[in-house]
Amino acid sequence: MIYTDLVRKAANISFEAHKNDKDKGGYPYFMHPMTLALQFDDEAAVCVALLHDVIEDHGDVYSLSYLKEQGFPDSVLDALVLLTHDKDVPYLDYVRKIKENDIARRVKLADLKHNSIAARNHGIKPPKYDLYQEAIKILE
Repeated sequence: MIYTDLVRKAANISFEAHKNDKDKGGYPYFMHPMTLALQFDDEAAVCVALLHDVIEDHGDVYSLSYLKEQGFPDSVLDALVLLTHDKDVPYLDYVRKIKENDIARRVKLADLKHNSIAARNHGIKPPKYDLYQEAIKILE
Protein backbone atom coordinates (compact mmCIF):
# COMPACT_ATOMS: atom_id res chain seq x y z
CA MET A 1 0.00 0.00 0.00
CA ILE A 2 1.22 3.45 -0.78
CA TYR A 3 -0.04 6.81 0.37
CA THR A 4 -0.51 9.54 -2.23
CA ASP A 5 -3.11 12.22 -2.89
CA LEU A 6 -4.69 10.05 -5.59
CA VAL A 7 -4.86 7.02 -3.29
CA ARG A 8 -6.47 9.18 -0.60
CA LYS A 9 -9.04 10.34 -3.14
CA ALA A 10 -9.73 6.74 -4.25
CA ALA A 11 -10.06 5.58 -0.62
CA ASN A 12 -12.47 8.37 0.23
CA ILE A 13 -14.63 7.68 -2.84
CA SER A 14 -14.65 3.94 -2.16
CA PHE A 15 -15.48 4.44 1.51
CA GLU A 16 -18.29 6.87 0.72
CA ALA A 17 -19.72 4.65 -2.05
CA HIS A 18 -19.72 1.53 0.12
CA LYS A 19 -20.43 3.09 3.54
CA ASN A 20 -23.84 1.43 3.83
CA ASP A 21 -22.89 -1.84 2.12
CA LYS A 22 -22.23 -5.15 3.84
CA ASP A 23 -20.62 -8.23 2.34
CA LYS A 24 -22.26 -11.66 2.46
CA GLY A 25 -20.70 -12.30 5.87
CA GLY A 26 -22.10 -9.08 7.30
CA TYR A 27 -18.80 -7.19 7.34
CA PRO A 28 -18.60 -3.57 6.18
CA TYR A 29 -18.02 -3.89 2.44
CA PHE A 30 -15.18 -1.37 2.44
CA MET A 31 -12.98 -4.00 4.11
CA HIS A 32 -12.93 -5.87 0.77
CA PRO A 33 -11.45 -3.15 -1.46
CA MET A 34 -9.10 -2.10 1.35
CA THR A 35 -7.85 -5.68 1.71
CA LEU A 36 -7.09 -5.75 -2.01
CA ALA A 37 -5.41 -2.32 -1.95
CA LEU A 38 -3.05 -3.42 0.81
CA GLN A 39 -1.61 -6.04 -1.56
CA PHE A 40 -0.23 -3.53 -4.06
CA ASP A 41 2.60 -1.03 -4.02
CA ASP A 42 1.95 1.00 -7.16
CA GLU A 43 -0.44 3.94 -7.21
CA ALA A 44 -2.57 2.83 -10.17
CA ALA A 45 -3.17 -0.70 -8.81
CA VAL A 46 -3.99 0.62 -5.33
CA CYS A 47 -6.52 3.06 -6.80
CA VAL A 48 -8.06 0.36 -9.01
CA ALA A 49 -8.30 -2.03 -6.05
CA LEU A 50 -10.06 0.60 -3.97
CA LEU A 51 -12.45 1.56 -6.78
CA HIS A 52 -12.96 -1.80 -8.50
CA ASP A 53 -16.61 -2.23 -7.42
CA VAL A 54 -17.64 1.42 -7.24
CA ILE A 55 -18.94 1.80 -10.82
CA GLU A 56 -20.51 -1.67 -10.89
CA ASP A 57 -22.29 -1.23 -7.55
CA HIS A 58 -22.87 2.54 -7.45
CA GLY A 59 -22.49 3.77 -11.04
CA ASP A 60 -25.58 5.93 -10.66
CA VAL A 61 -23.51 8.20 -8.40
CA TYR A 62 -19.90 7.29 -9.24
CA SER A 63 -19.62 7.02 -13.01
CA LEU A 64 -16.50 6.68 -15.10
CA SER A 65 -16.86 10.31 -16.15
CA TYR A 66 -17.08 11.34 -12.47
CA LEU A 67 -13.85 9.48 -11.72
CA LYS A 68 -12.20 11.10 -14.73
CA GLU A 69 -13.30 14.53 -13.46
CA GLN A 70 -11.70 13.64 -10.12
CA GLY A 71 -8.35 13.34 -11.86
CA PHE A 72 -7.84 9.59 -12.15
CA PRO A 73 -5.48 8.80 -15.03
CA ASP A 74 -6.32 6.65 -18.03
CA SER A 75 -4.35 3.72 -16.59
CA VAL A 76 -6.83 3.58 -13.69
CA LEU A 77 -9.92 4.32 -15.78
CA ASP A 78 -9.04 1.72 -18.44
CA ALA A 79 -8.65 -0.97 -15.78
CA LEU A 80 -11.92 0.02 -14.12
CA VAL A 81 -13.78 -0.24 -17.43
CA LEU A 82 -12.52 -3.81 -17.82
CA LEU A 83 -13.38 -4.70 -14.21
CA THR A 84 -16.95 -3.45 -14.49
CA HIS A 85 -18.85 -6.56 -15.52
CA ASP A 86 -21.63 -6.05 -18.03
CA LYS A 87 -24.21 -8.68 -17.03
CA ASP A 88 -24.91 -9.36 -20.73
CA VAL A 89 -21.35 -10.63 -21.19
CA PRO A 90 -20.70 -14.22 -20.06
CA TYR A 91 -18.53 -14.19 -16.96
CA LEU A 92 -15.53 -16.08 -18.36
CA ASP A 93 -15.53 -13.90 -21.51
CA TYR A 94 -15.39 -10.88 -19.18
CA VAL A 95 -12.45 -12.48 -17.33
CA ARG A 96 -10.57 -13.24 -20.56
CA LYS A 97 -10.86 -9.57 -21.59
CA ILE A 98 -9.42 -8.49 -18.23
CA LYS A 99 -6.29 -10.51 -18.99
CA GLU A 100 -5.37 -7.90 -21.64
CA ASN A 101 -4.64 -5.24 -18.99
CA ASP A 102 -1.97 -5.95 -16.37
CA ILE A 103 -3.45 -3.71 -13.67
CA ALA A 104 -6.96 -5.10 -14.13
CA ARG A 105 -5.57 -8.66 -14.22
CA ARG A 106 -3.64 -8.26 -10.95
CA VAL A 107 -6.55 -6.62 -9.14
CA LYS A 108 -9.05 -9.19 -10.41
CA LEU A 109 -6.80 -12.04 -9.25
CA ALA A 110 -6.64 -10.51 -5.78
CA ASP A 111 -10.42 -9.96 -5.90
CA LEU A 112 -11.15 -13.56 -6.89
CA LYS A 113 -8.84 -14.98 -4.25
CA HIS A 114 -10.38 -12.79 -1.54
CA ASN A 115 -13.89 -13.66 -2.70
CA SER A 116 -13.00 -17.38 -2.48
CA ILE A 117 -12.28 -17.28 1.26
CA ALA A 118 -15.03 -19.22 3.02
CA ALA A 119 -14.24 -17.57 6.37
CA ARG A 120 -15.63 -14.30 5.00
CA ASN A 121 -19.07 -15.96 4.98
CA HIS A 122 -19.20 -17.90 8.26
CA GLY A 123 -17.13 -20.76 6.79
CA ILE A 124 -19.44 -21.32 3.84
CA LYS A 125 -17.74 -21.63 0.46
CA PRO A 126 -19.15 -18.98 -1.92
CA PRO A 127 -21.72 -20.32 -4.42
CA LYS A 128 -19.48 -19.17 -7.29
CA TYR A 129 -16.35 -20.77 -5.82
CA ASP A 130 -15.75 -23.15 -8.76
CA LEU A 131 -16.28 -20.34 -11.26
CA TYR A 132 -13.83 -18.15 -9.32
CA GLN A 133 -11.24 -20.93 -9.42
CA GLU A 134 -11.65 -21.27 -13.19
CA ALA A 135 -11.28 -17.50 -13.56
CA ILE A 136 -8.11 -17.56 -11.43
CA LYS A 137 -6.61 -20.17 -13.77
CA ILE A 138 -7.38 -17.97 -16.78
CA LEU A 139 -5.71 -14.94 -15.19
CA GLU A 140 -2.61 -16.65 -13.77
